[in-house]
Amino acid sequence: MQRANFAKLVAAKGVRLATLSRVLGRNPAYLQQYLMRGSPRELPERDRARLAEYLGVDETLLGGRPQAALVTVPRIDLSASAGPGGWAEDESVQAPFAFPPFLLRQLGVRPEAASMVRVAGDSMAPTLNDGDEILVDRDRCRIDARGIFVLRVEGELLVKRLRPAVGGVELVSDNPAYPVRLARAGRFQLVGRVAWLGRAL
Repeated sequence: MQRANFAKLVAAKGVRLATLSRVLGRNPAYLQQYLMRGSPRELPERDRARLAEYLGVDETLLGGRPQAALVTVPRIDLSASAGPGGWAEDESVQAPFAFPPFLLRQLGVRPEAASMVRVAGDSMAPTLNDGDEILVDRDRCRIDARGIFVLRVEGELLVKRLRPAVGGVELVSDNPAYPVRLARAGRFQLVGRVAWLGRAL
């Protein structure tokens, strides 16, 4: 089926097989052999994607698998404060964020443990800027100095780096203008680790 579709597309576009083969970085006879001799039996994923982009068609016409449905991740209408802070009682779920399932798999985040939160303030700049949307993995609540975490400190929702300290944890900002704070044991709750960020340009 994909060979027949490909032959029709080539005829409709009026493009030569040798030209398309060169687009793929292959020898000029590559696609002619694919159509006439069945070699290769199936186009490699890389070749298929490049051909679909070049011809302006859906990759499924060339034998690609239909894309899986997007995963909806809840978006919290409360800015995880990278500065002054927000309050947990104001928290509410807004329009969900649509995530490609393969991206969540690559990040190692279960859909059930994923939440989106918007950053407010500049204390984590330049790593996280005001307005960035961050994906929080609620399964990952083990303190790691290499990570960035969302946590509640006496009701205040913060995004910080964390360092174990006597009597609690130190809250560390990437912006050197903000001093290190101490959150005492029993007065903070880890929400999860930041796994991804989205930023408008």
